[in-house]
Amino acid sequence: MAFAKGENPHHPRRGDSIRVEPIRSKRHIANIKRILADKPRDLCLFTLGINTAFRANELLSIRVGQVRYLSVGDTLTIKQRKTGKYRSVVLNENVVDAISNYLRQTSLVDEEALFTGLRGCLTVPTVNRLVKTWCADVGLKGNYGSHSMRKTWGYWQRQNGADILNLVEAFGHATQRQTMAYLGLQPEDVMKLYDLNL
Repeated sequence: MAFAKGENPHHPRRGDSIRVEPIRSKRHIANIKRILADKPRDLCLFTLGINTAFRANELLSIRVGQVRYLSVGDTLTIKQRKTGKYRSVVLNENVVDAISNYLRQTSLVDEEALFTGLRGCLTVPTVNRLVKTWCADVGLKGNYGSHSMRKTWGYWQRQNGADILNLVEAFGHATQRQTMAYLGLQPEDVMKLYDLNL
């Protein structure tokens, strides 16, 4: 069914926000990596996204030369378009392996964007569509998109005991409340706080 411009009932109205979820299951993360195993660009994008918490537009700003020679423990620094600040992350083994595997199978030169398609650099809407597809393909129910990668990083950092103040800083949020809401902590996550016997 065709809709006139602006009449699609499934499209959000201008100014509306859509909240996407983190991937709360390591099994689903592993399954996404498995289905992307023969798509090195997509596997690299996903792995970088869930291990660095960069926004989609920041991931898409990365040039091949910024990452080609990086090793585990090296730092990748990107200017955040939203805040204008620079943010540095330390690359782990999964990220370095994914980048190396991708670059071995592509002829991209150092000046080119790392994540390209047939028409040039990928766009944020394309990344959003890719993440939705990957999540649906592994049976995830809910709303997922490009921000799900960033949220997944934060969610698992928190599950691993990361201090909320460090996460506030990493995300560039103004308050702890904003970060908690951003991470989509569920009531059962809050209830777990009461399992501690003092």
